[in-house]
Amino acid sequence: MPHTSAAGLGRWLTLANLASAATALLVASVLLIVFQFLLLRDAMVEDLGVQAHIVSDNSVAALLFNDGRAGTETLNALAASPSIQAAGIFTLGGRQLASYTRGRAAPVAAPAPSLLEAGHRFGVTRMELVRYVDSEDVHIGYVVVRAGLDRLYGRLLGYIGLTLSIAAGSLAAAYLLVRRMRRRVKSAEAHLHYLAHVDPVTGLPNRHAFNERLLFALSRVDRAGGSVGLLLLDLDNFKIVNDTLGHQCGDRLLELVAQRLVDCLRSADVICRIGGDEFAVILESDAGTQGALISAKILAALAEPFAVDVHDIYVTASIGISVYPQDGANLETLIRNADTAMYQAKNKGKNAFELFRPELDQRVQKRLSLEVNLRKALERGELELYYQPQFSLKDGSLVGLEALLRWNHPELGMVSPAEFIPVAEESGLIVPIGRWVLCTACRQVAAWREAGLGDVHVSVNLSARQTKDSQLVEDILEALRETGMSPGQLELEITETVLMENVHANVELLQRLQTEGIRLSIDDFGTGYSSMAYLKRFPIDQVKIDRTFVRDIPGDGDDEAITTAIIAMAHSLGLSVVAEGVETEQQLDFLRKAGCDIMQGYYFAEPGTPERIQAFLRNSTVPTEKIRA
Repeated sequence: MPHTSAAGLGRWLTLANLASAATALLVASVLLIVFQFLLLRDAMVEDLGVQAHIVSDNSVAALLFNDGRAGTETLNALAASPSIQAAGIFTLGGRQLASYTRGRAAPVAAPAPSLLEAGHRFGVTRMELVRYVDSEDVHIGYVVVRAGLDRLYGRLLGYIGLTLSIAAGSLAAAYLLVRRMRRRVKSAEAHLHYLAHVDPVTGLPNRHAFNERLLFALSRVDRAGGSVGLLLLDLDNFKIVNDTLGHQCGDRLLELVAQRLVDCLRSADVICRIGGDEFAVILESDAGTQGALISAKILAALAEPFAVDVHDIYVTASIGISVYPQDGANLETLIRNADTAMYQAKNKGKNAFELFRPELDQRVQKRLSLEVNLRKALERGELELYYQPQFSLKDGSLVGLEALLRWNHPELGMVSPAEFIPVAEESGLIVPIGRWVLCTACRQVAAWREAGLGDVHVSVNLSARQTKDSQLVEDILEALRETGMSPGQLELEITETVLMENVHANVELLQRLQTEGIRLSIDDFGTGYSSMAYLKRFPIDQVKIDRTFVRDIPGDGDDEAITTAIIAMAHSLGLSVVAEGVETEQQLDFLRKAGCDIMQGYYFAEPGTPERIQAFLRNSTVPTEKIRA
């Protein structure tokens, strides 16, 4: 209906424009015709005047000698002019001396005073012109000539026909031009509409069209009842495809994904591409029951590999589902809740779908609140560093401290790192926070040195975001220069998963750090997916066995085997091994027999404030005795 109205409006505007053009042409034509009539009339007056002048010049003798016959012969010369109907020569007293008539035309009468005064007079069908006959500059009579206007009207009609033909031709040309322009405008409008509503890569409706269709679907539910389901789908790790294979392969993959998604849906459902690797599906019927079924169907369809050029690419997706009206009273809320459910699906491990639940929104609000407060934590001085000692199994000596970040919120109290570290990672706050941790740890080491506690070694964790920060190395070196700390006193811990995200770039980063004399360690070793081929490429000094393997030893055969294998493998590569999370004497005994080098855990010392650690550093005989026991 809107398209019909628009087309009708377009035709009406075209006709209105043509009517305006026709009116303008008509007015111009009438003015030109009137002007031409005046020109023809003036020309006719001039022509008759010439002929009357000739007659008057030749009528002097006839009037002087009252010779009517000579006058008639003079007037007969007017027969050569077809428009002249009659003529006459009159004395000053008004007596007719001679006359001429063509056919049955009425003879001319003596000129009236008004005609003598004006010189000529026009009627509807004829005009009369009078001219004095002079002899030695004295008026001796008149010549009156009457001409018909037929030839004038004939010429005028011809001009009218030509003018109207030109006007009609111009109007026709204008009409054709307007039609052509209208077609081009419609074509341009259609193209703009396509660009505004269709995604050029997949051919699916885009975000603009998605908003329009979802609003229409919601209004239909408001009028007729029912429900509308919304599925927000995000491809997992799609950025890796773009980064490794290029955007052309990425676009081709999106096109193939779109085809599979369309095949999974019913004819009444609408699918749109609303972002780089984001799709949205609008379910306009049975939304309450079909969302989960269709999501499961989509995940199954995406499980098969996609053939892109010479590559077989596997793609998974995370899907969030919300239903109108129960999950949102308007478009914005419905989309936000589906987005919340989608991120919950990602947090569950990806390649999954999640139905929106009110508690999910509460979780999101809590996360947003954490982010807002975390942004202020640095400014307010709410962040603290705790330190946990590490001991050598060889002689029980203290070999270093691991700096551990803590957040002491004035209202929330101590916030768990498991809660705020992921928020800092996702929001990018981990970069300035990581910079603060590094500088604070180095300053603390300098303070302990000034307190006479010697050169303490400290280890600091690096996040994935920090390894991608171009200023990381400069920040580290600046912190060392500022505090006078030896590079060998600083150890940087990077998780196995982070190292494997971009092997080439991380190898370059580690080599540069090692060149500066900084020690490097792989944290949480065994929980990632690195291989020996990659491990030997990294310029590292030690590995840390993740606490999840230490927790159940001795007793868990698998954990015992993994732990023993990690220690043996590390030693074969010339690396030292740290076991974290050591809490019992039995764990200590097992690790000692397996050849582990360094211990860290509650069995020896809990993480503590700088003040507690300073006191601990002055007397660390208890842990030493435990290790030697």
